[in-house]
Amino acid sequence: MSKSEGSPKGEGVKDMKAAALKYTSDDNAAPVVVAAGVGYVAQKIVEIADEFGVAVYHDDSAATMLSTLKLGQEIPPALYQMVVDVYVAVLQAAKNTKPDLGPADI
Repeated sequence: MSKSEGSPKGEGVKDMKAAALKYTSDDNAAPVVVAAGVGYVAQKIVEIADEFGVAVYHDDSAATMLSTLKLGQEIPPALYQMVVDVYVAVLQAAKNTKPDLGPADI
C-alpha cells in the first residue's frame, strides 16, 4: 500500500492519492493494482488498510504513479524498482517493530 501525505481529519483529502498492490507468484508476473484512487476513495483505501493491519507506506510520487494504473493491471516494468523500494521499506519497518518477522509474514 502506498499513499501520499494527507490529513487524516479530512483537510487535504481531495489531494490524497492511494494504491494497494497484491502479488501472488502463481497468478501474476508482477504485483497487481487491487485498489487505487484519489480524494475520498484514497482516504477509504487507507482506512481499510489500517483496519485490517495492512502496512501503509507514505510516498507521494509512488502513490501518484500507482494511482493512475487500472484495477487488475500488473505494474509495468518501469515501476519495478519503485515497488521494490516500497516493499523493502515496509519489510524493514515490520522487522523494527517485530524482529521475528520474515517476508512470508508480511
